[in-house]
Amino acid sequence: MSETKQQRIKTNGIWLNIAEQGTGPLVLLLHGFPETWFSWRHQITHLASQGYHVVAPDLRGYGGSDSPISPSSYTCMHIVGDLIGLLDHYSEHQAFVVGTDWGAIAGWHMSLFRPDRVKGLVAFNVPYFPRSANAKPIESIRLMFGEGSYVLQFQEPGRAERAFARYDYLTVMKKFLLIKKTNNLVAPPGMEIIDYLETPSILPPWITEEELQVYADTFLESGFTGPLNYYRAMDLNWEYLAPWQGSKITVPTKFIVGDKDIGFETNGTQEYVEGDVFRGLVPNLEVVILDGHHFIHEEKAQDVSNEILSFLRKLSVD
Repeated sequence: MSETKQQRIKTNGIWLNIAEQGTGPLVLLLHGFPETWFSWRHQITHLASQGYHVVAPDLRGYGGSDSPISPSSYTCMHIVGDLIGLLDHYSEHQAFVVGTDWGAIAGWHMSLFRPDRVKGLVAFNVPYFPRSANAKPIESIRLMFGEGSYVLQFQEPGRAERAFARYDYLTVMKKFLLIKKTNNLVAPPGMEIIDYLETPSILPPWITEEELQVYADTFLESGFTGPLNYYRAMDLNWEYLAPWQGSKITVPTKFIVGDKDIGFETNGTQEYVEGDVFRGLVPNLEVVILDGHHFIHEEKAQDVSNEILSFLRKLSVD
């Protein structure tokens, strides 16, 4: 990673820390929860070596980027504004956008609000779901999964932060990044989700203790409130998205998901991504299902890099 350089860039009223490498067409890599730009370390090097200018920001609230206090500063409008500002900083009209988890959601919203700025989208794990016309997401999640859902537990300011603080940062990272649960993350009554998650005694071959420590050291500095605020802005996102009710994603898109991802088989996600509704909302869509879990861009780094590269090359030829 010696060729990867970091800098802070002013965009949309805040400073974002970004890692970048290479020259050529711009590719934005957007991480999820609880990650940083570092989660894309394999893809940054690979894509840069193939002739792309790769930029991986710490999204607002994460790592070396600014972390506004209020959850209302973490809406889809704010995140997309940050990303458009990055394109403007580099004087690029369009970029390829690659995102996982909350980074995928950012990619979907960027493609929805500003399709003119997105050359193509690669989204991991979180498909584009239609906005419910009358049900806010938090209440819907409460009805489906109950109060033990991690999303519900993340709503109350300070609650998850206090629960996480019972563990050292390296253990918190192991609990999340090495997750093997395939069902929905719902803690038993009276239990916090961080206590429900297991701490593996043996690391999988795709990540080292030193790499996990990089995450731990970063979150030791930045804390978890910024990342958790994405969840606390979910209902506000629903309100802001009303004008786009029923809108489609028109940019060319590749959706990639691990077959052992959280909730993929248990709550109808597989049927949805393989069915007609998803393709109706995202007409120019390719779906790829890989053997893997939620953090598949790290677990199957080379396979994922190849999938991204084939998509970028296809669009470059087109």
